[in-house]
Amino acid sequence: MHALQAYKNFADSNEWLLLWPEIALGVIALLLLTFEWVFPKEKNRVLIPAVAIATQLLLLVSCISFFWCTRGMASGEEFSGLIHQTATTAIFRVFFLISSLFVTYLGIIYFRHHPKSPQVEFYHLVLLLTAGFMLLVQSYHFLLFFVVLELVTVSFYVMVSYARERSNSLEAGLKYLVLGALSSPMLLLGIVLLYGIAGNPALIGHAEDAFNFAELEHFIIAHPDNLWIHIGAVLVLCGIAFKIGAVPFQIWVPDVYQGAPTPVTAFLAVASKAAGFVVLLNLIKGPFAPLAPVLIPLLSAIAAVTILFGNIAALTQRNTKRLMGLSGIAHAGYLLVGVVASFRVEWAAGAVIFYLFTYLLGSFAVFGVMALQRPEEDMWQTLDDYENLRKKQPYLATILTIGIGSLAGIPPLVGFIGKFLLFVAAYQAGLYNLLGVAIIGVVISIYYYFGWIRSAYFRSWDLTPEEEAAAAELKVGVTHRLVLGIVAFATVALGFYQATLSVHLF
Repeated sequence: MHALQAYKNFADSNEWLLLWPEIALGVIALLLLTFEWVFPKEKNRVLIPAVAIATQLLLLVSCISFFWCTRGMASGEEFSGLIHQTATTAIFRVFFLISSLFVTYLGIIYFRHHPKSPQVEFYHLVLLLTAGFMLLVQSYHFLLFFVVLELVTVSFYVMVSYARERSNSLEAGLKYLVLGALSSPMLLLGIVLLYGIAGNPALIGHAEDAFNFAELEHFIIAHPDNLWIHIGAVLVLCGIAFKIGAVPFQIWVPDVYQGAPTPVTAFLAVASKAAGFVVLLNLIKGPFAPLAPVLIPLLSAIAAVTILFGNIAALTQRNTKRLMGLSGIAHAGYLLVGVVASFRVEWAAGAVIFYLFTYLLGSFAVFGVMALQRPEEDMWQTLDDYENLRKKQPYLATILTIGIGSLAGIPPLVGFIGKFLLFVAAYQAGLYNLLGVAIIGVVISIYYYFGWIRSAYFRSWDLTPEEEAAAAELKVGVTHRLVLGIVAFATVALGFYQATLSVHLF
């Protein structure tokens, strides 16, 4: 009877309205599946993406309005400690909705050139993944964290191999599955070790609920030198390192980025990486904070090797999707610099979040242009496909240059501000060696980023009749120009004025 009353009190305390964006995404995702039964196939090609985009736009406006009206006011812990809502989680609801909105739009472009591929399931999975990302960054309990993480991971298993008529896509899905199956047990083993040691009643300060981040933190504070705690924390970080593509768990990135459809590659590159870093920040600013003497040198070494590996491996790469994957590894290294700095500098976590927004804008500008280059065989795009783009499609060449320039950290674009803030945080934290490696990485990246721009701008000649005909066939509609224009404008504008975003981060 007592247990029944406790369960009733637990259920009564759940404020489901706090999760209204996630619930709405889940409901609409299920609704999309019913459309395939009710409406004709020809109508579904227009109706389903329209409903998905309308849902994302409405939720985006609602989340921005709610955040603006409440000024990012934190709600605290809910659902008996499973959920922890803060100003950061409110910001990342907006982040993931922007990401999913752009991925949905890229999906529309993709399916125009792959009409035989199933469409309903794609938009369904995009909405589910968006809800999963939102829940992931709000999780404050290892049970919820692991369940939602597996929801996201399993969904990506399907999406990476979505082009099932192409062997390369199936191969990419298999590689992601096999390596993901390696990282998940490591993560789970780390969680089990932490739960077992923290819940041991024979130890001082044992936790009643060792899965809860707050209770686990109290236990680690009491036993910061316990070997099993160190091993468990490292295993958990290894599982997260796979999700963000950090060394030594980065080997899947180039192959998966190349084999996956371009919209899925964009989703992996931006949203998945962002979710991994927010979770990492939640852990090191929460339960793992007392382990700073162990984690600072470990994460510093991982960051340095990740930066060098990503940039050096990209130097000779010609395939554009693999190039974006390798540069994404390097960006994961830069972000890890900010994560390490956040142990000592309070505002460094805000710099990491700001950098994720700059990476979103730069990446989507590049992926938006990539979606129109050899769309039937997007996995085989090379830098040669962008030669003379300045004369073939000057608008796309401009957008590409802005996106690449921001990723490279060229002033006055917002990517420069993002890197600058991370480097200042590293300097204030006394991470001088790591800062030196990061600067070397930026210098190396200039070579391959500007090799892409050189192909588009400086290998210029008069177009042949065949090239003029091909350029005429590459139609860039008003909608595509508008979407890419907004992304490029934000990339430039935030480079000059960051107050609107940074006031909530620092």
